[in-house]
Amino acid sequence: MPIEQRGVDTIPEAERTSGPRDLVSILLGSNLCLGVIVFGWLPVSFGLGFWASVTSVVTGTLVGVAVTAPLALVSLRTATNLSTSSGAFFGVRGRLVGSVVGLLLSLGYTALTLWIGGDVMVGTLARLIGLPTGGAAHAAVYAVLAACTVVGAVYGYRLLLRLSKALAVGMTVLLAVGLAAYAGDFTTAAVPDTPYLLGSFWPTWLLAAVAAGLSGPVAFITLLGDYTRYVSPERYSARTVWRATCLGLTVGLLVPQLFGTFTALAARGGLDYAGPLVDASPAWYLVPLLVAATAGSVGNAGLMLYSMGLDLDAILPKATRARATLVVAAVATAFVFLGHFASDAQTAMTSFVLLLTAIGTPWAVITLIGHARCGGRYDPEALQVFNNRSRGGIYWYSAGWHPRATVSWAIGAAIGLAAVSTPLYEGPLLALTGGIDCSFVFSGIAGGVLYAVLTPNRAPETVTTAPEALAATE
Repeated sequence: MPIEQRGVDTIPEAERTSGPRDLVSILLGSNLCLGVIVFGWLPVSFGLGFWASVTSVVTGTLVGVAVTAPLALVSLRTATNLSTSSGAFFGVRGRLVGSVVGLLLSLGYTALTLWIGGDVMVGTLARLIGLPTGGAAHAAVYAVLAACTVVGAVYGYRLLLRLSKALAVGMTVLLAVGLAAYAGDFTTAAVPDTPYLLGSFWPTWLLAAVAAGLSGPVAFITLLGDYTRYVSPERYSARTVWRATCLGLTVGLLVPQLFGTFTALAARGGLDYAGPLVDASPAWYLVPLLVAATAGSVGNAGLMLYSMGLDLDAILPKATRARATLVVAAVATAFVFLGHFASDAQTAMTSFVLLLTAIGTPWAVITLIGHARCGGRYDPEALQVFNNRSRGGIYWYSAGWHPRATVSWAIGAAIGLAAVSTPLYEGPLLALTGGIDCSFVFSGIAGGVLYAVLTPNRAPETVTTAPEALAATE
């Protein structure tokens, strides 16, 4: 299989051969991994029991899917990734906002997946063959996982799609068997000696809904376009693609997260997940657990790393996608070591997802408003002005930036950060919400309202030439 040569350039119609089933496969297969499973552990670590954890995860995920899934339709029309597509609203240089947000999201989730997957691999190998569990063993396992991930990411979309299809079947079987493996120790009660993280039930439940539920779909706000740019709008309607995205995100996130909640309670994993998960596993499930930790981590981190390569390629047009992928792989691996040796899982995960959700939500809302305003009609050539190192086009605005859109995002992100509550930082606006984290609500509403008010003239965001005529002139 040849290495994918496409970066963030426009995908020709002849190469847009994927369909809704591929979209579901990639969203399901890539998420059936420990990097997503561990989010089901978060509510348990916050002090919630089974049903409270389930309701918080399900509620947060469904809200997140409702907001995130329509973004898939943007790249369906533009044939490029979402960060580049956002240039229609932020300007061809202002789309760097989306590239940086996407890069940070993918970087964090790649590091998290390799971190948790590697820890489970080391623990499992320790029980199977007596592998030492010191720093050297972790370093070696992290390096092997990162190397395998790089191969998939560099080869690109087609290889990752094949891997996701295999994982969708294989990991589903492994998780189903896992339910039987841990069923004997399962309890619906909260883990003993794990009090509510925020002192009482509802603030803790809302934190879990955001940190464990909503954060899952938000992680895809810049990723969905990586897949739908290969889907042809001439063969599949927007409604069909939207339905496939909703299905893939909902099932692909809830299945592993609820498995994480189930196993966290069975393993009594209040303060840690990887260690208790391995310790509570029956001997016969250790090999399947090892396979799940290895294959699932490579599949998920591979897609995240692939997206990171595209985002860096968008930021540095002179860099090829393959070279950009190698660079971000090295950075992600460094973050894995930092996470393992310098932080604890709960604090790092909670802080990361809440901060990035506050920053990313207003960008997503502004992009959706812009997409609705232009009716899904874009000028693909004008979107590529920055990549082609040229100037002009209908998305040039002011020196390549749309100042009012950028300011709307910045203010929305700032308000979100001022309302966030993490183990490391608490914003000043928490006093207005009784200590409850409403950062994503505040940031999304503030960014969206400001953008709508500051940009009443829709003309610059509308392509007057019909899509058919554009296609004919390309």
